[in-house]
Amino acid sequence: MKEPAVTTRDIARELARKYSTMTHDELDILESVLVPRKYVKGTIILKEGEQCRSIIYIHRGLLRQFYFKNGKEVTEYLAVDGDIVMCIESLFKEEPSYLQVEALENTILYELPKQRLEQVALHNVNIQILYRKILEESLIISQVHADLLRFETAENRYRRMTRQMPQVVLRAPLVHIASYLQMTPETLSRVRSTALL
Repeated sequence: MKEPAVTTRDIARELARKYSTMTHDELDILESVLVPRKYVKGTIILKEGEQCRSIIYIHRGLLRQFYFKNGKEVTEYLAVDGDIVMCIESLFKEEPSYLQVEALENTILYELPKQRLEQVALHNVNIQILYRKILEESLIISQVHADLLRFETAENRYRRMTRQMPQVVLRAPLVHIASYLQMTPETLSRVRSTALL
């Protein structure tokens, strides 16, 4: 059976439920901000050197943020259905991004263009709250990842990721999970085999 098509109204409601309560009128405004996009697996959504202008809400799919270091790809973040993705430095400094964003699955997402979101937030307290909570969540996720790499053993990094990001662990290619956890694919294989015992 085919599932019903999702509307921008459904997404506005989803965001409101997650981040802030909203009146009917505020949902109308939030819905007017949302820009739906579809990408096929393998598409680079944001290239290095481009400016990030939107906050991305993933309705369905898997995205990876990555950058190049010494000619190697380093995965910075992996995100699935219901997650937010943004290149925060590029977005707020309005400068070219050194991060890239790639669709690892066919992905349906909704963009919240920063300029438009900030315009409507000026006149709507609940949209201001939603905007602030999205930014808070993004900063916390970055801090948690940084602390994970700084303080945890390889095994504990993987165990925490399986607890905190179970869908990512199930769906993302192992090479990207290893890179995100800053370990080699061989170390990840060893860690996974002991974690399963």
